[in-house]
Amino acid sequence: MKRLEKCQICPRDCLVNRSNGEIGLCGVDDQVKVARIALHYGEEPPISGKNGSGAIFFSGCNLKCIFCQNYSISSKNFGKNITIQQLADQMIRLQKEQAHNINLVTPTHYIPQIIEAIKMAKKKGLKIPIIYNSSGYEKIESLKLLSGLIDIYLPDLKYYDDLLAMKYSKAPNYFEIATQAIQEMYRQVGFPQFDQEGILKKGIIVRHLLLPECLEDSKKIIHYLYQTYQDKIFISVMNQYTPLEQVKKIKELNHKVKKKDYDCLIHYAYDLNIQNAFIQDISSANKDFIPKFDLTGINKKF
Repeated sequence: MKRLEKCQICPRDCLVNRSNGEIGLCGVDDQVKVARIALHYGEEPPISGKNGSGAIFFSGCNLKCIFCQNYSISSKNFGKNITIQQLADQMIRLQKEQAHNINLVTPTHYIPQIIEAIKMAKKKGLKIPIIYNSSGYEKIESLKLLSGLIDIYLPDLKYYDDLLAMKYSKAPNYFEIATQAIQEMYRQVGFPQFDQEGILKKGIIVRHLLLPECLEDSKKIIHYLYQTYQDKIFISVMNQYTPLEQVKKIKELNHKVKKKDYDCLIHYAYDLNIQNAFIQDISSANKDFIPKFDLTGINKKF
């Protein structure tokens, strides 16, 4: 693909020739690699619903979050290569399994291939909403290529302080880049729209995961989002941080978030009078909630 010959799909601007087999910072070339394709019930209620979200977990990532719960696929790049046609076929298969939506998880580095797959799938009758579920570290020019194809954006807004972004994700200018990306996402999909069953059909949910010892940074994130969008978006304030093996030697990350810190963040959001928000129970900070990346569904036919 031409856009991958001198890759500038994401803010990293690696300029490598992925079409010729070179590997970008995302860890992949031009082949679509996936680790799991299945109904998923761990998203926000209006996304998972009762039938589940049709989640496609892509391998590789343009961020390098040391604490990532999907570390085995985001940094170690576990997965299996599939063709663009197979990706389109899997979208149709998930729709036939009654998924409420197609949930593209960590899709940034595959934008050109995903565009082609969506177009193929729509020609075959794909009608359910398509979700772009990302880290928020996106390039405006690439997001504009998705305009009209994505119904729901589900970005993270991870850090306010650039020092934290560099320390934990090696992502320079994260807040500036991610907030501009979210503005473009909102421009494309606008105010949230739901069906009669309360399933999200269009709109944006911005996720923020509270990290250990980062309460004040999180408050700044929540304040920015509400000050900027009021209740035109939903904010998902997440409490599911789970320390995995890769953070064992990082003292400040090698423990769960303190209950009092998460409660404080929720009270802060309440005091701001935020209406459209999702919160999590403390039980969500558990390894059992991490999907099994075992190639489930990748070879499944319909």
